[in-house]
Parts: sequence; structure tokens; C-alpha cells
Amino acid sequence: MNFSNHLKHPVFKVVSQIATEQNLQAYVVGGFVRDLILERPSKDIDIVVVGNGLELAEKSAQKLRIKKVSLFRNFGTAHFRYKDLDVEFVGARKESYIRDSRKPVVESGSLEDDQLRRDFTINALAISLHQDNFGELLDPFNGIDDLQEGLIRTPREAGQTYSDDPLRMLRAIRFATQLDFKIEAKSFQAIYDHASRLEIVSVERIMDELHKMILAPQPSRGFKLLFDTGLLKQFFPEMVALEGVDTIGKKSHKDNFYHTLEVLDNLAETSDDLWLRWAAILHDIAKPATKRFDPKTGWTFHGHEDVGARMVPKIFKRLKLPMDQKMKYVRKMVRLHLRPISLVKGHVTDSAVRRLLFEAGDDIDDLMLLCNADITSKNEFKVARYRKNFEIVAEKLKAVEEKDRLRNFQPPVSGDLIMKTFGLEPCFQVGDIKNRIKDAILEGQLSNDFEMAFKYMLELGEEMGLEVKDTKLRNKILHKLETK
Repeated sequence: MNFSNHLKHPVFKVVSQIATEQNLQAYVVGGFVRDLILERPSKDIDIVVVGNGLELAEKSAQKLRIKKVSLFRNFGTAHFRYKDLDVEFVGARKESYIRDSRKPVVESGSLEDDQLRRDFTINALAISLHQDNFGELLDPFNGIDDLQEGLIRTPREAGQTYSDDPLRMLRAIRFATQLDFKIEAKSFQAIYDHASRLEIVSVERIMDELHKMILAPQPSRGFKLLFDTGLLKQFFPEMVALEGVDTIGKKSHKDNFYHTLEVLDNLAETSDDLWLRWAAILHDIAKPATKRFDPKTGWTFHGHEDVGARMVPKIFKRLKLPMDQKMKYVRKMVRLHLRPISLVKGHVTDSAVRRLLFEAGDDIDDLMLLCNADITSKNEFKVARYRKNFEIVAEKLKAVEEKDRLRNFQPPVSGDLIMKTFGLEPCFQVGDIKNRIKDAILEGQLSNDFEMAFKYMLELGEEMGLEVKDTKLRNKILHKLETK
């Protein structure tokens, strides 16, 4: 099988020319070849050289007029960027491992050694760049057949492959998720048998693979494989705890693990935002902790949204996810995820919509996407009714937002103005006045403007027995309001 017609890029022509002149064996290998056959775009080119690849990298870069080449002499690798491509050169090598580390002992080897050390047969494909056999496919492990059959399989014995580098277990599931492939039965069993070896892999590397699964078109596929192989419980026990159904009498609750995956897939159809997808993963994370059985009403999970929101920072910290605005965003989504649904179930009042807009702020649209994805009943009529009511809530949100401008709302009267007017230091009375003004606006008793809020502030001060200390400030503001 020859792919010379697919290697028209200048990088391949230059490397081929120099490799032939230097009598070097050079091959493009791995993901680029896999994606070429699958007709998927790829921006990463890995070139294996039998011998020293550094000199070939430098001469190729010089020919392509690339000024910056990164050389890693200790590892025998080199890298440069050419336009939108990342090109890496490495000497062919073979590897051996010690039990407590996934970092191999490396020594020079042949192309066959290099292909054998790779994780999967579909990533062990190589195409020659030497002019004598330019474009020829070298496939010692029948990776091309596995690509056609949609199969993830290891070149070596699977148990040894996964024990040597446990990250490969996650990569197997990631590729199965992204490519919609199956994992070979022996390989699946080996992952199950060696799941505990994941303990030697850093959390950062685990999250890197997990995020690629989460961003796949159907992320539930990855989570099901992680669960079935026992890998998920190694790093995410809170999610594993969602699985299962309890029954007392004739009353059962739904399986919250598979419900979560359904919500995640639903959301994946409308948003590719990683952190909104994390909100879908965590929206019911506290259901095991809040599960109660009431003989009259059945199973309940009261307060799971608030408990779940408190769990988010702990989970993010343990998984070494960012503790910045991304965590706060996910926490807010988890805390508010029931609010639009509760509006759908009942009468949609302006005050309830105002409060939702106030709390969600600029994230209201994302919250609505999450809540819409959370409608997963098996009852088609119930789902249709919910979705119809959901559209009513969306229209109400839009109308109230246009009228009252409550997205990221802040009370029109500041705490500083309250303190100056009444001669107060920071105290509970200042906060009380601000909150009562805010509540009055959210309940529709006041318009969201400064004039009404200031006059209401004066009324509240009088009601609380506070004297206006800065009469000049009060009179100046009132005069301005009357003459504007």
C-alpha cells in the first residue's frame, strides 16, 4: 500500500530529499498516519529516524528556512513549527520499564523496535520517506485492519503494555471514545486487571486524557468504559457512587450515573464548552449524600444542589483542576441547576425570573442549556410538556431582562452612599438596607433605577430610626432628581 500521493506537503519532500542524500531511514509514524487513513485532519507530524534524528531535523529546518529548532539532546528529539504544523524528529528506539515508574529506560533500536513500543496497532503504522520506497506503508501488526474494523489493540501482550505505562489504559478509552472504536476483548480485560496501576500516573495526565473524552461528540462512551474497566473509581469515586438503583417496596429511583451521562450527551449536542460539560457531570454529584426514603413520597434528594455546589471545590482541588473562575462557574451551575426546572413545573412569576437572572448573571444562557439537557424522562409526553414549558420560561427570561436589565444586577444605591447619608460605619444596618432595596427590585416593588432606590433608602432609614447626617448630600441628590 503506497501513500505517496498523500505526502505532497513541503515538509515530506524536504525530509525525503535530505534523508536520501544522507542514506538515512526516515518514516512518518503514529497519529499522522492513522488520521491520514481515517481522513481526519492532523497538525502533528512525528518522524522516526533510524539513527540520529537531530541532524536531519536541523538540515530540514534550514532547507525550509525555519529559524528556531528545539533540540533535546538528552532525549534524542528535535522539534520545529512549519506554518501550522508541529514537526517532531526522534531516533528509533526500544524501551524497558521498572515497576514503580512509567518512565522507560530508552536505547537505540530499529524501526520494528520503535513500532513495537507504541501503544496501539493503529498508532504503530509507518510510511517511508526514503526516495527508494517513498510512501510505502509498513504495518507489522495489521494496524490497517484494526482501523478498518474499528478496533483498539496493542502490538505487544496487552497486560505488559498497560502495566509498563498505565496511561495507555486511559488512551485506549480516549481513542475508543473519539473514534467510536471498540477495545479488543483481551485488551479490555487487561485494563480491568491492571486498573490499580493508574496510581503511578499523575493527576494532571489523567485529567488531560479525561478532558479529551469529555470533549468528544458522545462523552458518555468514555465514562461507561472508565466505569466498566474499574478505572473511574481510581480517581473519581464520587461519580462511581452515583451508579445503582435502590428499591423499597415498589418505589425505586433512577440510576443517577447513567442519568448524568445522558445529560452530558444531551449537552454535548448544544455546547462544546469544557466547563459547562463539567457542570453536567457534577450537577447531581451530591445525590448519594442526600438520598432519603419517605414511605409517602418515595426517594428524595433534597438540597443536593447546595451540597453538590459545596463539593465542587473539593473535587476540583483533588483533581488539580483550576481553582479560579472556572471552578466558581461550575459551582454556580451546580447550585442553580434546579431553578429553571422548578419554574417549568410551576407558575412562572416575574419575581422568580428576576431572582434567577440576578443570581445567574451572564451565565444564564449556559444555565438554560444545562437545564434543558437535564430533561431526560422516559415518558415522551412528560418530556414534551417540560420542553414546551421550558420555552415559556426562556421567553419570560428574555422579556424580563429587556424590561428590568437585571443580568449582573447590582443595587442602584451603594453601601458607601448609605453610610455617608446616615453617618454610619460598616454595620449590619447598611447591609440590611442594601438587601431590602435589592429584594424590592427583584420582587417588582421598585423599578431598577437610582431615583426610586434612593427615595426608598430614605424611607427605610426613617423606619429604622436612622437620622440623615449629611443633609447637604441628600438635598443635592433630591434636587438633581427633581430637575433632571
